[in-house]
Amino acid sequence: MTFDWSPVLLSLKLATITTLVLLIVGTPIAWRLARLRHWIKQPLVSLVALPLVLPPTVLGFYLLLVLAPNGFVGQIVKGMGLGTIPFTFPGLVIASVFYSLPFAVQPLQNAFEGLGERPLEVASTLRATPLDRFFTVVVPLARPGFLTAAVLSFAHTIGEFGVVLMIGGNIPGQTKVLSVAIYDHVETLEYDQAHVMSAGMLVFAFTVLLVLYAVNGRIAVAEKS
Repeated sequence: MTFDWSPVLLSLKLATITTLVLLIVGTPIAWRLARLRHWIKQPLVSLVALPLVLPPTVLGFYLLLVLAPNGFVGQIVKGMGLGTIPFTFPGLVIASVFYSLPFAVQPLQNAFEGLGERPLEVASTLRATPLDRFFTVVVPLARPGFLTAAVLSFAHTIGEFGVVLMIGGNIPGQTKVLSVAIYDHVETLEYDQAHVMSAGMLVFAFTVLLVLYAVNGRIAVAEKS
């Protein structure tokens, strides 16, 4: 049995890029939601959390409509001479960012809300600018939140199926990620290869969660001591 590593490598590439984008995009969103004191906060929080309860195929379908060549975003991209988005790797990244957004925003928002106002007030009395307060006070104190957001975003992207299949299809070497490869093997009754890939994902998921809880536990103990 020859093992095809291309879906594994493509999934790792997709998860890495998606995680980096989510940390960059999700951090200001989480910070704004944590600081917001307005009735609109709950609708916004619900909107961010929507992918948690929405079937992946539904999200993928509407993303496909928007990103298609005749869709709103697709027409803009096509007009800029950038080609099409669906059934490409950039399309996978966009879909993964939307689908994994709550896995980055919620841990960060919880971490930011758990800080309270006192550390920022102390930094303000030392004439620290808002940007200085964020990077020198908030970020160090919210390390567990950043770690959780990064790990969950990465692991969740690795396991995506419905949304990446809708947007990326099944193009070997370009959009055929690990979950899609497992589906292909099962569909063609190649259970040995499907078992190897599935078992690898099971071990990966367990290891990721074990490391995450262990590291966060040590951080919590260190902060208390």
